[in-house]
Amino acid sequence: MANSIQGKDQGWKKAFRFLIINDKTLEEIFHLRFTKTEAFVLGGLLLFLVAGLTASLFFFTRVKELIPGYPDGNMRRTIVMNAMLLDSLENELRIRDQYFENVRAIVSGEEPASISYTRDTSINLSEISFSRSPDDSLLRQQYEVEEKFSLSLTEPAVADRGIFSMSFIAPVRGLVVNSFNAANDHFGTDIVAGPNEVIKATLDGTVISATWTLETGYVIQLQHDNDLISVYKHNRELLKKDGIKVKAGEAIAIIGNLGELSTGPHLHFELWYKGQPINPEDYIVF
Repeated sequence: MANSIQGKDQGWKKAFRFLIINDKTLEEIFHLRFTKTEAFVLGGLLLFLVAGLTASLFFFTRVKELIPGYPDGNMRRTIVMNAMLLDSLENELRIRDQYFENVRAIVSGEEPASISYTRDTSINLSEISFSRSPDDSLLRQQYEVEEKFSLSLTEPAVADRGIFSMSFIAPVRGLVVNSFNAANDHFGTDIVAGPNEVIKATLDGTVISATWTLETGYVIQLQHDNDLISVYKHNRELLKKDGIKVKAGEAIAIIGNLGELSTGPHLHFELWYKGQPINPEDYIVF
């Protein structure tokens, strides 16, 4: 029994030689001496190295896209876009259901619930500073000069002198990149401003709609005197809710780039007078 075990040990330790010889001159070019144990260990290491390289090739290169059923770059991009659209659709359905529930509550004489929005914590409102616009000061000075010799003091205080008597405040200061054009169904003015710029109420009014749509992102609408409505679209965040009264120049939103119809960070601003769109640039200097 001992001789048998010893023979097996000697078999694993028996040396072999691998030779490469010139066929014509029989000159030895290369030789390699090894045992069965060394050959087994070397073969295992080579197999492990090949397996590791193959796995790395599939995990860290685009070769894995050649595997049947594995999604390529375009398919993964489509999956991400579909997930984003699905999330937007779910939010839109939630807002619609809340709207119908509020209508039901109003009809039933109950108090409607406010629509909740997710606040963007990346914006620190305490760091936002408010300053009087030079355009606003010029407008106030012009109005005071015009009213200096006016006989309007003899008129009743409740008299409605129309939209031309209103002192508008620019909702945001910036560059007008797209003006009002009713013929092309563009019923407002597009103003480009700095990132995280504060959107201000152009007049005193009441928030009649603070919502989100797939086309225009966060939208807020204000009802003013003289049947005037102002609309602010593509906002990144809304700072006011439905039913809140605001003062002229008060912050109501943060400029953004949300919605399918948006091509960059800007404010789409509209004015509607007695149900008809009017050109904001006729009344406001942006």
